[in-house]
Amino acid sequence: MQSIITTKSKPINHRNVTKQTSKQVNDSVQAAEWDTQFAAFASKMRQANVPEAVIRTFHYYYTQLLRGATGYVPATEAQPVYDLPAVDDLGAYQTAGQAALARMAVIKLNGGLGTTMGMQGPKSLIDVKAGLTFLDIIVRQILTMRREHAVRLPLVLMNSFNTQTQSRATLKTYRDFQQDVPLDFLQHKTPKIWQDDLTPVSWPDDPAKEWCPPGHGDIYLALQTSGVLQQLLAQGYEYAFVSNADNLGATVDLSILGYFASEKLPFLMEVAERTPADSKGGHLACSATGGLLLREVAQCPPEELAAFQDIQRYCYFNTNNLWIHLPSLKQILDRQQGVLGLPLIRNEKPVDPTQPDSRRVYQLETAMGHAIALFPEAQAVQVTRNRFLPVKNTNDLLALWSDAYVLNDDYTITLNPVRQGKQAPLIDLDKNYYGLFDQLKAHFPHAVPSLVHCDQLSVKGDIYFDDEIVLEGDVVLEHYGEEPLVLSHHATERILQP
Repeated sequence: MQSIITTKSKPINHRNVTKQTSKQVNDSVQAAEWDTQFAAFASKMRQANVPEAVIRTFHYYYTQLLRGATGYVPATEAQPVYDLPAVDDLGAYQTAGQAALARMAVIKLNGGLGTTMGMQGPKSLIDVKAGLTFLDIIVRQILTMRREHAVRLPLVLMNSFNTQTQSRATLKTYRDFQQDVPLDFLQHKTPKIWQDDLTPVSWPDDPAKEWCPPGHGDIYLALQTSGVLQQLLAQGYEYAFVSNADNLGATVDLSILGYFASEKLPFLMEVAERTPADSKGGHLACSATGGLLLREVAQCPPEELAAFQDIQRYCYFNTNNLWIHLPSLKQILDRQQGVLGLPLIRNEKPVDPTQPDSRRVYQLETAMGHAIALFPEAQAVQVTRNRFLPVKNTNDLLALWSDAYVLNDDYTITLNPVRQGKQAPLIDLDKNYYGLFDQLKAHFPHAVPSLVHCDQLSVKGDIYFDDEIVLEGDVVLEHYGEEPLVLSHHATERILQP
């Protein structure tokens, strides 16, 4: 006997079908229009020999720009993080770190030009201590560790197209600095976008200004497309410690390395406790699914800004010192064809930074710390401030120049022990007279004041420091005369303000 099976179904809502079909058609039409609009960017990038993986990634972010994506991460998706392991409690991992050191590489972000301080060349080539530049000190740190631990320990720089030539020339002066992997790889470049019509920038007066670096989040894809990631793996390197070249506190810590290797982590971020001075910076958070994420202020909904700046609720900020398991990184890059989908950072700038009134552009960027969300088993470790000594402005540079910091025999930079547990002096220099690097040098022509016993220094007005001067406690110097004021120890041995 033949069986007949009948089913009951709901009547078709032709109105809903029509709506859904119309939306799909509209989306398809819009996507096609956007692809047509992107074609000019793709052509420009191919003519400049930009890798296809970079073009795909730029297309991903350009589409986000056209969609008007805000990138907001609300508090419901960014819960507080407490009770992280502290570096001071990881001493038991020291031996494991020693064993893992032979399989580790150091990568430094070296693309910065110090434009905030009015510089044009690599920031890492500024003299910072005892006549040595950032890069000199980094190289000597690595050479010291190689000798002390009898390991290879390569140093690899991520250069930009503005820093590569000069940085390579500096490395060549160290004839004993040899290694089995390249000394550097190049950060990619992507087109700037006209803000008013979202088309590729054309700037015939200086075609180089049509391009920009895509932020340090590009490090992962640049490692892959340059072939350096594959070369590191082929030579047996399993771990990488990544940090900024202008942060001389970011040195190889064997206890952190041992913890990272022993716990078989794919990604580890060093974080420090937020202070009121850090309230506007990004913070570590926990996602709705339980993983870690980094949230920047640009990702905070405006109505939640007060909670974002609550340093009791969100306790930790990212130092940009990262530990990466290289095989895990390669696996993600291969799986996602290089398009990692890190959160978009949309920077608005004049097309020519030397002409603030020039036509406005968008630069599409990403941050490398956001990769913590890509690894479900990623962790963070709390470190002290001595591992976070960035130089972002002339205030930071003057502190580093002074005797508040010392250069040790192993070429590490630390606060002067005489300060006995105090933080670095808080410095506030008048931007009108000290904001640029050349201005800073001009106002301290012979010597930097002694700041080893100084807690705060505020300087307002045009004041030249012509000789060795000792500043102690909380010091406020103000001068509003038409002619510059010149301070010399001949006029005053000490300037004290209890």
